[in-house]
Amino acid sequence: MILSDKKILEEIKNGNIVIDPYDRECLGTNSYDVHLGKWLSLYCDKVLDSKKHNKIEMFEIPQNGYVLEPAKLYLGVTQEYTETQNYVPFLEGKSSIGRLGIDIHATAGKGDAGFCNYWTLEISVKIPVKVYTGMPIGQLIYFKMTEGVEVPYNLKKSAKYNEKSPYPKESMMFKNFK
Repeated sequence: MILSDKKILEEIKNGNIVIDPYDRECLGTNSYDVHLGKWLSLYCDKVLDSKKHNKIEMFEIPQNGYVLEPAKLYLGVTQEYTETQNYVPFLEGKSSIGRLGIDIHATAGKGDAGFCNYWTLEISVKIPVKVYTGMPIGQLIYFKMTEGVEVPYNLKKSAKYNEKSPYPKESMMFKNFK
């Protein structure tokens, strides 16, 4: 079951959903619009190795925008910090973004109950597109679970993305190889 605007508001009041900054105008009928943060990054190496820590180079989006190029993987970040308890958050691109040929995630659209952080975006484009800090980039949709979780994401020892940061986070896949 997907939460409605009324239920999202109720769960914000109950503290089960946190969105900061929060703007009532961004609440849709069954989702909440999130915006592109000011930081983008690119991987330094042309070939990524899933068994090693691949370094990224971070840069700020200029005030007059930045042109994303095809055949590159950009890591972006939402302006909004979110916390979600007792629900599963999904981040999807807005249809207006899709119609510009922008994908905001390769595979990681689902969050976990207990996720408390900014969302890293895995951005790719079909054709060159200019983007701006603060532009609507996606929408959070909240799904009700059949029952509570045993250990929320923010309390899992194995969670690789718990460090609160307003910067894009590179892949931590290498931590799975020990």
